[in-house]
Amino acid sequence: MAIRLPFPWLLSLLTAAISLSPQFAGAATSGHASEVDPRIGTGGDGHTFPGATVPFGMIQLSPDTGMPDFKHGYKWAAGYQYGDTSIMGFSHTHFSGSGHSDLGDVLLMPISGAVRLEPGDPAQPGSGYRSRFSHDSEKVEAGYYAVTLSDYNVRAELAAGRRIGWHRYSFPTGQPAHVLLDLRPSIYDYPGKVLWSSLRVHEDGTVTGCRQTRGWAPGRELCFAMRFSQPMQSRTLYDRETEQAYKGFKGPGHQAEDHDAQNGRALVGVFDFGALKKPLGVKVALSTVSEATALANLDGSDGQGWDFDARRGEAYAAWNKALSVIDVEATAAMRSNFYTSLYHAMLSPTLSMDANGDYRGPDHQVHRADGFEFYSTWSLWDVYRAQQPLMALLLPHRSTDFIRSLIAAREASPFGILPVWAYQGLETWCMIGYHAVPVIADAYIKGVRGFDAQKALDAMVASASYAPYGGLGEYMKLGYVPIDKEPEGASKTLEYAYDDWSLAQMAKAMGKSEVAKTFAQRATNWRHAYDAKTGFMRARKSDGNFREPFDPDAAGYGSDYTEGNAWQYSWYVPQDVAGLIAAMDGDATFVRKLDSVFDAKVDPAHFEHVEDITGLIGWYAHGNEPSHHLAYLYDYAGSPWKTQARLKQIMDSQYAPKPDGLAGNDDLGQMSAWYIFTALGFYPVTPASDEYAIGRPFVSRATLHLANGKDFIVSAAPVDDAHPYVGQVTLNGQPLSRVFLRHGEIVAGGELHFTMQAEPNREWGQAAASRPTAMSAYP
Repeated sequence: MAIRLPFPWLLSLLTAAISLSPQFAGAATSGHASEVDPRIGTGGDGHTFPGATVPFGMIQLSPDTGMPDFKHGYKWAAGYQYGDTSIMGFSHTHFSGSGHSDLGDVLLMPISGAVRLEPGDPAQPGSGYRSRFSHDSEKVEAGYYAVTLSDYNVRAELAAGRRIGWHRYSFPTGQPAHVLLDLRPSIYDYPGKVLWSSLRVHEDGTVTGCRQTRGWAPGRELCFAMRFSQPMQSRTLYDRETEQAYKGFKGPGHQAEDHDAQNGRALVGVFDFGALKKPLGVKVALSTVSEATALANLDGSDGQGWDFDARRGEAYAAWNKALSVIDVEATAAMRSNFYTSLYHAMLSPTLSMDANGDYRGPDHQVHRADGFEFYSTWSLWDVYRAQQPLMALLLPHRSTDFIRSLIAAREASPFGILPVWAYQGLETWCMIGYHAVPVIADAYIKGVRGFDAQKALDAMVASASYAPYGGLGEYMKLGYVPIDKEPEGASKTLEYAYDDWSLAQMAKAMGKSEVAKTFAQRATNWRHAYDAKTGFMRARKSDGNFREPFDPDAAGYGSDYTEGNAWQYSWYVPQDVAGLIAAMDGDATFVRKLDSVFDAKVDPAHFEHVEDITGLIGWYAHGNEPSHHLAYLYDYAGSPWKTQARLKQIMDSQYAPKPDGLAGNDDLGQMSAWYIFTALGFYPVTPASDEYAIGRPFVSRATLHLANGKDFIVSAAPVDDAHPYVGQVTLNGQPLSRVFLRHGEIVAGGELHFTMQAEPNREWGQAAASRPTAMSAYP
């Protein structure tokens, strides 16, 4: 996934409860947020972080257990790995479930006693400033994290606002208290990653600084402003860089403790507070623009006072409000999985704008948002599939800001195109496709407004026509991406064709018939990748011949396919599944081949060299996005009962309420959004269509509280292992003969009811007229 390397009711799985203020204790007694377990997916390949944040917040404050070099850092893509036994500090920026990584900015470590300036070796306790900890001392809930640093006997608590991270450190009595700030480490680190950094202590004790890094987004700059609740007794600013070709002239101050400011590539600050009689508060504001705007964010209304419990309560309330968009009745494990998944789906995109509206764009220049909030952190190859359609359904006002942000990023792009994989406003060029296009088209088709549709369409056309990007020039000439000119040609051809179809849908809805016609024709280019002889999608060369030799099992970075093989990618025609069925000689052949994907005996070691292909059920890889729609394809071939059986197989094996409870990277909420839709009983196989393929529900009742004030209810009975199949579906009391649901039927309110049974209903959904819409007619 996204890699380009070579839950109401308190779910307290953790101990060490902390006394709550009366205000917060009252807030915590009910609500959806108390069922969230942010630890789900923190181990294995989940790559989520268990720290403090608010929905779509700029601050993602979390413990870091490791920041190894990028060659060995895959397991630490979120900074926290559940199997680790020590913490090196608490930093303010993280990705949730990305297969590649960066961030880990502004790392703080509270220390009692002697101070060491290097992190040290986790295998050698005491060799540096990192500290051992026990999971028994952790407490994790929506918007809050706490842990005891056992080597220092310091209780560290974290909470978050939209732009401000809040810390509370309780030091042992009689021990000198220090806070170390390290501007050197970074997630996916390597020597020389920090290009430059600055650190300044103001007269009132405020600390500000910036850091520029050469990471996933080259030249990224992040600034901060930090204050302490108690005055520091002293401070020391170090530049720990040992090798400098030129050091320039020394600034004011003879000793490190004399310096009011420090510049360099290896800065460390140590702030001393003596023996404290009460906990120390720290608040940190971020900005992608400047120290001045970080300071303004800190001085704003969100940063006033030192009531940590109030801030914790506000974060909890923000999550409770966000998660209350759906009320669910289900088993305890299902509820925990469900609300944690909804929580994960609301972590990004992240706010990337100062309180005054300033943000940094892909041109590295400063821009100002007018009438909207600018968001970034766009894992578009992943989130267009389900996470963004979920937002368009549940939070259309957010979708408006998201789309305006995408358009604004395009306007500031040196290339004049929409983001591909961006964070903090900057482009990384990770993954393939121009998948901002279906995000916008899907929202527009589903009634999201509040943005300039013509500007959006212009941006979509520009992105789909930019010849230098990913073999698009050849694609526009040949109708496919030739493998001898561009790697991963089969995948790119298929994904471009789908993106083209989604663009055509929006153009058609806007009455732009010529644009719609052009891109509808391009949407048929998937046929150039299909090899009738082998029955697989393959890469062609410039001369039109398929590349030989061909092995459908082969997968690898830079091959014919992107993070997959022919077994996984040959089903990627979401815009024209009927056409694919016809190409495969009809329903029976299609179903048999789809069965062979799930039923194959595949050794997981086959994909050891492709880290993101995980969660295997045969060739089906739930831990990676190209497989996410496969189980729903039986709906298109008259066998929805098989969709129901496969979904149960996936839900039972790929999700669990525990640290290794995700089969792969969450990829900024996509894995979680898949779970939400599937638990509700329907899924957006083809974003930019107004249809959802019907699966089967995994909850007894769910009430969606829609933005228009209406409720849509999904109910099912009986929901248990003995009744895995759908016997009948009714919509507002009337039998539903088709195996898809329209978006308009959901937002109109009403009830979708499933009668579950022990045996499959092999008649429902067989007729061509009852199947989801496709470009071609069903055979």
